[in-house]
Amino acid sequence: MINKQFINERLLLIDSFLKELRELASLDEDTFVSQKRNSAACESFLRRTLEAIFDIGRHILAKTGYIDMSTEYKSIAIGLVEIGVVDRKLEEKLIQMAGYRNRLVHMYNLISDSELYHIIQSDLKDIEEFISAVKSFIQKY
Repeated sequence: MINKQFINERLLLIDSFLKELRELASLDEDTFVSQKRNSAACESFLRRTLEAIFDIGRHILAKTGYIDMSTEYKSIAIGLVEIGVVDRKLEEKLIQMAGYRNRLVHMYNLISDSELYHIIQSDLKDIEEFISAVKSFIQKY
């Protein structure tokens, strides 16, 4: 059975991280990159957001009988489409997020401050779309 409390707690975390990321996104790029603390905070909030997204996906898949798809990040995105949580467009974004999560964790030394800035300028809407899709899905339970 899906644990709505678990999911809602993660959604609240994502929402709080998005607030911080939006605040960082409100800076102009020169200001953002001029202080290392900004990119470090951005990287942390972004990585934690992605972890929470995939924790939610893993939980939903495991509790709906798709446990075999809940072990690998990209499979989580595919599984969420199969059970109707997200559409194909968001699936593609989630697959990209999975890859970026791996970069943040394993290749952090290759990520530039400018790259992080551009992500928070253009991609936060995908996270908001995920939140909306999950909320719609769990209302059915």
